[in-house]
Amino acid sequence: MKRTNVQSSEGVTLVGGGFVAPENLSVATALAPVVVGADGGANACKSAGLTPRAVIGDFDSLDDAARQAFPDTAFLHVAEQDTTDFEKSLTRIDAPFILATGFTAPRQDHTLAVLSVLARRVGPPTVVLGEADVIFAAPLELALDLKPGTRVSLFPLAPVTVHATGLKWPLDGLTLDPRGALGTSNEATGDVTLRFDAPGCLVLMPLARLPSVLRALVGPRAVRGQ
Repeated sequence: MKRTNVQSSEGVTLVGGGFVAPENLSVATALAPVVVGADGGANACKSAGLTPRAVIGDFDSLDDAARQAFPDTAFLHVAEQDTTDFEKSLTRIDAPFILATGFTAPRQDHTLAVLSVLARRVGPPTVVLGEADVIFAAPLELALDLKPGTRVSLFPLAPVTVHATGLKWPLDGLTLDPRGALGTSNEATGDVTLRFDAPGCLVLMPLARLPSVLRALVGPRAVRGQ
């Protein structure tokens, strides 16, 4: 059943209720100017002087002051407790891509839940911004334009077989498994191509490589300023 409530022809910056680095907000909103708060993420929007188009969640973390600060914002209350506010938001946003910040700190249980949702590729293409990394779910085929020496980490949340070119330590034909072989702390020797036999693998790269990631996931025309 389609449950889209927020529609945008541009990228969306989704703000969570965890730690939100100001520099991440600046990077995200420059590329994805439409802002949405995930529950308590509205509090962070208020602190940063940003007005979200919508706030989505069960509102157990939403301050009354934040609600009152945004009289023109759509507040989309989702009462069910079977999904996180992150997942509630992804399933109710229709946009070329989502940049999510405020979802990786300080609570590790929240971070693990976010990574689980990412691996299932819920909603539009989504990139989570951490303090030093970007994290996204790998599509079955991916081509990244990277400088030699760029860190490329593959972390499977399900068994996947990968075929890869352009990595310093070859992974071609290797089956990655969260309980076995991982693909972390690899390096690009130049452009990287990845092909997987199944979904379920996350890719982690330096935050500075976000433009390359977006070009690979959605193409340059979908990204402001690219």
